[in-house]
Amino acid sequence: MVDLMTFKVGLASPANTFFAIWMAKAGGFYERNGLAVEIVPVVGGKQSGPDLESNRIQLMHIGMSSVVRANGMGHRLVTIGSLSNIIRNSMFCAPGVNSPKDLIGGKIGISSEGSETDPTTTLALRKLGIDRKDVQIVEIGVERLSAVREGRVSASLMGEPYRSKAVALGMKPMIDLYADHTPWLYSGLVVAREFLEKNRDQVKAFIRATVEGNYYAITNPEDAKKVLAAELHLTDASVIQQTYDNFKAETPRNAELTVSGAQNIIDVLEPKDRDLASYMDNSIQEELAAEGFFATMAQRYHV
Repeated sequence: MVDLMTFKVGLASPANTFFAIWMAKAGGFYERNGLAVEIVPVVGGKQSGPDLESNRIQLMHIGMSSVVRANGMGHRLVTIGSLSNIIRNSMFCAPGVNSPKDLIGGKIGISSEGSETDPTTTLALRKLGIDRKDVQIVEIGVERLSAVREGRVSASLMGEPYRSKAVALGMKPMIDLYADHTPWLYSGLVVAREFLEKNRDQVKAFIRATVEGNYYAITNPEDAKKVLAAELHLTDASVIQQTYDNFKAETPRNAELTVSGAQNIIDVLEPKDRDLASYMDNSIQEELAAEGFFATMAQRYHV
């Protein structure tokens, strides 16, 4: 029996953007690629650099804005794949908040400082004509729907499954960044550059298995929805279906990165180093494409 290499993946915010990884585990694809993948809860955001460079985890599922922030503090992280190249969030508001001016002076909830909800909230406020300094940004964790409904915050961005739950409750977004399909490397696959340099084969094996998880989920909807419901603790059939449909429509099948999504992050965060190559590396996807792996997946799964 072949010994498997332990490969720990940090999960900061359970969502359907992580679905390819759950499906790859369910399908046994990591084991077939020589990896024993463990999913580890992490804070994300500001902890991404220390967690990855200490080798507590080998890869983290976070947006590229966290990479930009971490590298600005002296870390060496890089995004090597993506499970969402657009912002999949909409901003929902508390009762009594009916217009952008009602947000001024109020609290806006984000999951944590440095998380993807942090800069995308800045972007949403800008689109509403509001400066970030005119509101109070508060960290309230992953589940923000109850805080909005109860009026503990004036508004918050929400992705799946909470976006569908909010809609089912009759809530309407004040601004819908998902409907706008705003380009953004929103859910990246991120590693430390040193780990990539020393363990490229492991990282490549992880990408292969994760991409197959995507194909498996796309072409086996009933199995996929069972896994999705179990991992996100969903029971409402309509929410499960909408969360799955969102995954199927918006997940980059081959975990490819987009320049436009990276550039928008740079434009919002305005780091000193604006070279995209400092934050993203598409070479593994290029290698897999050249080897015919993606074509093999498309043929195997008939898509």
